[in-house]
Amino acid sequence: MTVASNREIYFSFFMFTADLRPDDTDYTQVLVKHLKALTEMGYRGFDLHIAAGPAGINHELEVDSYVRLKKAFDKAGLEGAKFTTNVGTTRTFDPTSPYEEQRKQALSYLKSRVDITSALGGGDSIMSGPFLYPYGVFPLTDAGEPIWSDALQDWMTPRYLAARSVFQDLTEYASRKGVKLAIEPVKSWETPPPNMVSEALDFLETLEAPLCGVTIDTAQVLMESQGPQIFKENVARAVRQNRLYYVHVSAPDRGAIKDSWIPWDIMLGEIEPVYRGPYLVEVFNAIPPFDSSMRMARRRFWRPGEDKPEPDRDSAYEVASAALATLEEQLASSTRFRSHPSHRPATYAGDS
Repeated sequence: MTVASNREIYFSFFMFTADLRPDDTDYTQVLVKHLKALTEMGYRGFDLHIAAGPAGINHELEVDSYVRLKKAFDKAGLEGAKFTTNVGTTRTFDPTSPYEEQRKQALSYLKSRVDITSALGGGDSIMSGPFLYPYGVFPLTDAGEPIWSDALQDWMTPRYLAARSVFQDLTEYASRKGVKLAIEPVKSWETPPPNMVSEALDFLETLEAPLCGVTIDTAQVLMESQGPQIFKENVARAVRQNRLYYVHVSAPDRGAIKDSWIPWDIMLGEIEPVYRGPYLVEVFNAIPPFDSSMRMARRRFWRPGEDKPEPDRDSAYEVASAALATLEEQLASSTRFRSHPSHRPATYAGDS
């Protein structure tokens, strides 16, 4: 007997772009076509990266542009689509800065991203991403030498302390907007800490912030975690604190999900019994800026309506469709495994 999965599965627009260009009405129509095609496949929501603007940008104008973008989506018949966002902090907007004025700028920036998430997600959404320490900004000594290992961990300690008041204010603001904040640890060759789920949870435990949690990304866990036992403990720890807000399903090479090296039994065996939020299929296409920042050698998945068709290569839609089928199959398999009598908790005389 086949047990069907009824979980919400979203798709990341990192397949198509890192910048939605909300003021570009022509590009909005390209986005609409992608959204409709993916909705027809069976995806129920989408994760959209909110690009950071330059220093001095008017955040209110940015928010207004995304409000218009959401209206364009609704007008195109996508009112039922759900949206989450992916947000990163930058060298300019740094909540861990030792300088108070810079932290204030970072808080203003992050609040604007909460507003954008609320506008896109309808007041019940998730803002995820590496938005604690600035993504990809590796520290240097006064002599210009990179800081690693113990020195890097020690360097981060006052940074975490500096960010506490920013995140306290941010979480309270996000709570009023109906937005959950989910810090995503990212592997160390991409960015400094937090690189592991345990590091993000350590920081969050210093806050009184009930609506600030973590994202678990299968690729990040595989490439940066301390092993299956620690993964199991971190999932339990996040659930115990009610901080497991989002799960990203991504292959180690950040490419196709089908026939990838994701250890489904380990990952879903721990997550699926205790997690009730959406799963996000996350594929990074070999397009700017990812091709250079991730040093991609593989060919891109051609994007219908944007790239020249390549009949002998998979399109972005084919990869997305296969990923959805794979994840649904793995979720159903996990359900079957857990529902089998041999895997149910034993009952004893006197149990009620």
